[in-house]
Amino acid sequence: MNPPPSLRDLYIDPNQAWSFVPPTPPNASSSAPSAPAPAPADPSTITYQWSSRPSHNSIFDLSPSLDMSEPAGVNVAQLFKAFVASAVLQYTSTAIVMPWEVGKLLLQVQWVPRDAGEVDVLEEIGEDDNEDALSDDSTGDDSYFADPHAAPTTSRPPAPRARTDDQGYVIRRSVLEEGTRPEYIIPVGSADGVWGMMKRVGRFRAEGWLALWKGLLTSCVTEVISDTLQPMLNGFLQSLFFPNMSPFHQPPIILPVASHLITGFLLSPLDLVRTRLIVQSFTARYRRYSGPIDAFQQILRDEGGLRGMYLHPHLLIPTLLDNALRPIVSLALPGMVTSYFGYGHITEDTHPIGWGMAELGSSCLGLLVTLPIETIRRRLQVQVRGSAAPVKGCVELRPAPYNGVVDAFWHILTEERSDLPISQSPRRRRMSSKGKEKAREGTAAEGEKETVEERDEYQSWFRNTGLGQLYRGLGMRLGASAIVFGLALIGGGDEADGGWAEI
Repeated sequence: MNPPPSLRDLYIDPNQAWSFVPPTPPNASSSAPSAPAPAPADPSTITYQWSSRPSHNSIFDLSPSLDMSEPAGVNVAQLFKAFVASAVLQYTSTAIVMPWEVGKLLLQVQWVPRDAGEVDVLEEIGEDDNEDALSDDSTGDDSYFADPHAAPTTSRPPAPRARTDDQGYVIRRSVLEEGTRPEYIIPVGSADGVWGMMKRVGRFRAEGWLALWKGLLTSCVTEVISDTLQPMLNGFLQSLFFPNMSPFHQPPIILPVASHLITGFLLSPLDLVRTRLIVQSFTARYRRYSGPIDAFQQILRDEGGLRGMYLHPHLLIPTLLDNALRPIVSLALPGMVTSYFGYGHITEDTHPIGWGMAELGSSCLGLLVTLPIETIRRRLQVQVRGSAAPVKGCVELRPAPYNGVVDAFWHILTEERSDLPISQSPRRRRMSSKGKEKAREGTAAEGEKETVEERDEYQSWFRNTGLGQLYRGLGMRLGASAIVFGLALIGGGDEADGGWAEI
């Protein structure tokens, strides 16, 4: 015997149900009790009316009332409450994902040259040279008693010292040198992914865990403005070019792409400020900008004003590419994927699961195109223009600036390496001939093992290319797309336009 079905879903609260009540006669309450009851009226002449729905409509009490009997008007207090709640929710959601965004952006702008991690082979000196070096102090005193007319004796020149610049500072030969690396720069190659960079930033002395939320306010403001401005622009363009289009027809894809492109172009200065705030050192001594307003003012003053922030080729071209490719991938690629595999009949309304799988596959494929453009854009945003001083970043930045999108793409491929983390070999010291013989005898057993390891390292394909540098954060993006797809399956996907968002 089957158990009786549950009636929980069929229960209707009497306070929230529509009621069908007949009208009350106007003289019903004033009639005398002794008066005879009136004859029943014809049912065809009785009119009925619907009762009004209750005004309580939202668990947050933020949506407007549905009671039509209330006077129409703007409730300032309720509007302010809705605005504050929306701002808090947006700020909280941005703060949750901000550490991953900071780790990904620092990996994208980090410069990892191919010579990083190579062993510095120093000059080996003999025993006689060592003795000469130890007797330098005594030769200075003996020269006082030497005959000035005697022929000078030839001596070996002193061992070369570290190279210095005009001001006497030691010239940095490798990005992994501990003695010449600035204290505010995280060591190159110490993190191999977004999660590793997050831990490295949090444990680094000059940064700390709070540094994972650099640029939080700017990111939140950018997202709020973008989410508000893009639908408005899309509706404006649709009403401008297709005013008579039915709401049941799909508008051309050029309209949403154009709205995303215009929104990204208008907000590009905020994105530039956000990138600078994240990359700069968190230490107050080396910090360039004190906040988003100060960063905007300095860039406006030293880097060509609004014209330089919007129309400089190093900023304009990657901005247009980045903001145009993203909507094309998210809007056009799912339909192309389903048509390619012979499932052109799949739509979001008829097959939500199949359409979600198509969106997941298209998102993964689109990252192969959008991530390199995003990486190049971040690199070009970090380098300064005009009379501005270079930004002291918390990661290693390329000392020479790039000359554009193509130049940045070519130099990342040809001068950087992708095998992170970098394992640095121990540095060989200068030793005498006797010490060298002892070292050879002691390391004879380990020589073959080190030779095999060095051969494997030099044969690594990622060791000789910077292709991996263009796809930093790919694993995080793929994981986020899979999580969103799983949540859409669990949630059921009742809403046609809710359930999928590109992270």
